[in-house]
Amino acid sequence: MSEHHVVPTPGRDAPPPTPRKPSSGKPSSSKARGNRRLLILALIVVVVIVGTITLAVVRSEPRSGAVVPTPPAVPAAPVAAAPPSLQDNVDNILSEADEYRIGLALADVSGGAERTFGDQDTFTAASTAKILTAAAYYHLVEEGQASLDAPMGDYDAAFQLKAMVNDSNNDSWLLLMDAVGYPQLIAYAGSIGVTYDPEQNLLTAADMALILKKLYAGELLNKENTDQLLSYMQDTNDENLIPAGSRPGVNVHHKYGEVSGELHDAALLTYGGSTFALVIYTENPDGVADDGQAEVIRDLTRAVEDALFPVGLAGK
Repeated sequence: MSEHHVVPTPGRDAPPPTPRKPSSGKPSSSKARGNRRLLILALIVVVVIVGTITLAVVRSEPRSGAVVPTPPAVPAAPVAAAPPSLQDNVDNILSEADEYRIGLALADVSGGAERTFGDQDTFTAASTAKILTAAAYYHLVEEGQASLDAPMGDYDAAFQLKAMVNDSNNDSWLLLMDAVGYPQLIAYAGSIGVTYDPEQNLLTAADMALILKKLYAGELLNKENTDQLLSYMQDTNDENLIPAGSRPGVNVHHKYGEVSGELHDAALLTYGGSTFALVIYTENPDGVADDGQAEVIRDLTRAVEDALFPVGLAGK
């Protein structure tokens, strides 16, 4: 601890100064000694001040070999990159399943990396379009034009939304489409960049991938409604398509669809910090969906995951 040198000063109770003899013009020995004491005291004060400043500077600099904490870096958004081999692998699967009409779309929810494979024309979207109806109804709720508590059929709107998506209930779908209104559903689809007529129910795989991408990115609904809708897209009444082809550790939200010869699945795949929308539409010209379509959907899912989420991805 530094020592403090205190210079006594006369206070109110100090004795009066002793009268001095008139000065002869030459400093007396006692006055010289006093001046030296003042000079020494001043030097001590300067030394203490300089020492204090020097100590503060030394303490502010890292010791030799010491670890200097730095603020954590903001991680860049991880984006899984698909290698060129993806095109070849998908093309091989499509060529081996050429008895079917197949369209595949892949979209990175963080932007870019959107690719399509196979048939890029419209398909009968079947129940995959229920996601669009659900988003349209939630949008009306957020606009104050509808309510989740509103009576709908034998239950309320919230019940019908879950039944439509999680259980793929068609009666719930009709009730919700009527509640939204066909013109409003067409307008809502157009507002997000999709051409859709509920009476025809036609979408391309790329259209459906765009809907999923915008949903997951929070561009369609607020966080609460987005999370609720996504929760209905897990542990659904049919996990035999993309979820069955997906590897362990990949988080899957999806909506399948089946009507006549159409068999589809539209999913969001999340792994290692990256999320992709994967949509696979298949059509059997014979008019009846078969096991071959389900198998090709699983094969395509594995091919896409092998490309996007290779084994050894950081943190896995």
